[in-house]
Amino acid sequence: MALWKPDPTFYPSARMAMAAPPESLAYVVTFDPQRQKPDALCAIDLDPKQSSYGKIVGRVEMEKSGDELHHFGWNACSAALCPYAPHPHIERRYLIVPGLRSSRIYVIDTKPYARNPRIVRTIEPEEIASKTGYSRPHTIHCGPDAIYVSALGNPEGDGPGGIFLLDHESFDVLGRWEVDRGPQQLAYDFWWHLGWDVAVTSEWGTPNMIENGVNPDLLLGGKYGHAVHIWDLRKRRHLQTLDMGAENQMALELRPAHDPTKQYGFCGVVISTKDLSASIWLWHRGGNNGDWKIQKVIEIPAEPAHPDQLPPALKPFKAVPPLITDINLSLDDKFLYISCYGTGDLHQFDVSDPFHPKKTGVVRLGGIVSHAQHPKSGPLNGGSQMLELSRDGKRIYVSNSLYGAWDEQFYPEGLRGWVAKIDANQAGGLAVDPKFFLTFEGERPHQIRLEGGDASSDSYCYP
Repeated sequence: MALWKPDPTFYPSARMAMAAPPESLAYVVTFDPQRQKPDALCAIDLDPKQSSYGKIVGRVEMEKSGDELHHFGWNACSAALCPYAPHPHIERRYLIVPGLRSSRIYVIDTKPYARNPRIVRTIEPEEIASKTGYSRPHTIHCGPDAIYVSALGNPEGDGPGGIFLLDHESFDVLGRWEVDRGPQQLAYDFWWHLGWDVAVTSEWGTPNMIENGVNPDLLLGGKYGHAVHIWDLRKRRHLQTLDMGAENQMALELRPAHDPTKQYGFCGVVISTKDLSASIWLWHRGGNNGDWKIQKVIEIPAEPAHPDQLPPALKPFKAVPPLITDINLSLDDKFLYISCYGTGDLHQFDVSDPFHPKKTGVVRLGGIVSHAQHPKSGPLNGGSQMLELSRDGKRIYVSNSLYGAWDEQFYPEGLRGWVAKIDANQAGGLAVDPKFFLTFEGERPHQIRLEGGDASSDSYCYP
């Protein structure tokens, strides 16, 4: 729906967005690991003044079972204010919610009643496949010109994966984004440097490589993704591959600097086959020829553990891998947050100097061995996994499920879903909010989005 004035939740710059009002509502997707009942989008009250604080206050179930809702995003955001954007008066209103297993996409309207969202369109997998050649839609980003969607592979479950576009207003599938993909085959996340017309993509694996769980032969053989790709955003052509080495398996989440004058960003790598450590890599533009470079700037080691404490897949290694599965960057580009699904840790690093991060805080919830508890719970399983950061950088919301088949491998006792809130000190430091703890029965939570936008939902064209 077009507005006479730009949506008030759009901000020209990240620093203006940091001064926005605090969020009062969150949306979280949940899925049934048994695939017997429909998955859901839930609304959570985030207003600490309300008696319903930290509780589910709204819910809409999907039309069919077995979708496995995973990541999702808004139809429009602050990128619509870019000077070349064709949609400056579009509205942040609809959530675009893909099923990672079904390849179905739901368009969910959050207005006029934010607590009672409703499905207004369903895009079937056949339409996506026929118009793009892709399947298993994963990440959603609202761009200046369209809704961008990453996909893990083709309908047969093989590669290549890539990106396709939806129209901002009609939600029609427009087609495949890539004109010349070069050597890129694997896909996962994508982001961009809008001020430089550069896109960045990362790698996980094809659907056939991930849907039945981690494949040890593929992992130890270095077959999962281990590279970041640089693209010409306007011309839609591959420019450069930044390979981190085959031992660094699963190059997943990307977080570029929010300041559009900067040309750097962070990539989280899940695991090293050398020592089970996890790492953060910095991509940046360097050198006289303008080529891009990438280097490791943070390494988080594995923790020794007795085999009796470990699931079958980890017993031979006698250690708990951190398993970095999500990262987030504050809007002032000062703090990087890192969730470790294996140990349960949530780390805070000061990245004011992105080449020399400094650790400033950590909290632990859950974990394969620790089962660290929340003040409102007993021992927890699962670990800090998906994380979302408020625009002002003061509140972090975490959920504990990674992906159905992978949950079973790392937490074979059966993962019990929860969402918690962490308070972030702007001088450094983290603390668990003892009053906010939400549990889920028979379903698991994954990504969280904040009403009005959050630290990973929007892109900005002005410094």
